[in-house]
Amino acid sequence: MIINRPLYLNRLIQNKNNGLVKIVTGIRRCGKSFLLFELFHRHLIEIGIDESHIIEIALDDLIYESLREPHKMLQYIRNRILDSHQYYVVLDEVQMMENFVDVINSLLHLPNIDIYITGSNSQFLSSDIATEFRGRGVQIHIFPLSFSEFLSAYDGDKRDAWKDYYTYGGLPKILSLSDDESKAEYLSDLYRTVYLRDITERHRIKNEHEMEELVQILASTIGSTTNSTKLSNTFKSVKHVSISPKTITNYIGYMVNAFMLERSIRYNIKGKKYINTLSKHYFTDLGLRNAILNFRQQEETHIMENIIYNELRIRGFLVDVGCVEQKTTNSDGKTIRRQLEVDFVANKASKIYYIQSAFAMPTAEKEVQEKRSLIATKDSFKKIIVTGQDIKAKRDSNGILTISIIDFLLDKNSLDF
Repeated sequence: MIINRPLYLNRLIQNKNNGLVKIVTGIRRCGKSFLLFELFHRHLIEIGIDESHIIEIALDDLIYESLREPHKMLQYIRNRILDSHQYYVVLDEVQMMENFVDVINSLLHLPNIDIYITGSNSQFLSSDIATEFRGRGVQIHIFPLSFSEFLSAYDGDKRDAWKDYYTYGGLPKILSLSDDESKAEYLSDLYRTVYLRDITERHRIKNEHEMEELVQILASTIGSTTNSTKLSNTFKSVKHVSISPKTITNYIGYMVNAFMLERSIRYNIKGKKYINTLSKHYFTDLGLRNAILNFRQQEETHIMENIIYNELRIRGFLVDVGCVEQKTTNSDGKTIRRQLEVDFVANKASKIYYIQSAFAMPTAEKEVQEKRSLIATKDSFKKIIVTGQDIKAKRDSNGILTISIIDFLLDKNSLDF
């Protein structure tokens, strides 16, 4: 099955021959190897690069076992370079080679070589891997399939695809599994035997049960503001376990660094400053999130919010949780201050969008409620409500756009309707 991923392919093409190592990162099974060995390879052939000038090595293949030794790898690549034309070197599972950073940096001394690497273990998955190359690398981060990518390879209509997507997520393998049981089993096994193990082994976590309990709590509270102190109190009251806020902060950091989780910080819109006391956490893949909870909490409201967050991140936005203060006067003439929440403040360069996730707005009162925080910002940035209802996009007298989740996800320009 070929799933074209033009967003990431274009990023590779834009960085081609720039003298830097292209470091392709992302959680396991999100399609890194396929992007390099299939889609990027096809691009190189289409622009006229000879096969002999494409050096591809999958270090998890036993045929290349000897190349896991640094000097043998260096010699092998040098022997393949026979002329002054450009060569493209793609190394997969590069962490299986000893001292791989030194090997890559050594290859950069060759004048006609362009290098692309990826890997899957806990060290390579870490978000700080680009720093290992001291300014000699550029990170190209891959997310699981967006809904539009998922739908492009889905055998069914949009609504069926949406249900499968919010239940089983966007890891490409899901599209090749035919029944719900095999999808659920695949995700559950992947979480326990791969993702959780990567984190616990890299950080030498002795109490794996504590870590797993925390992941379950975070999975059950997506879309809710929290902090390490509140989570510590939850452990004490619900799990009857004592875990310090510092330990919880560390555990969450491990998950963020491994790309399983992302943290969105509260931002005071009018004060233009961050409020670090509370934040929200969103899962990179909803299928994994649901598998962590054994597919028991399928509340489409919160899941849709997580998917909107992921889509904004895929589109290259930085995403914060917005808050804005609204002042009203009660019957006694006293001023009442209320904190209203804007689900997402999405910004990229000079562009800023305020976005609300509203699964349903069955009444006029509910619609007014969802718009209240957007109106309270009192600025000229674009304001959008994304709803789970099947409606035609419309804009009200305040300039607020209301759009269905399907239309939002399928049109990359949907924020500018």
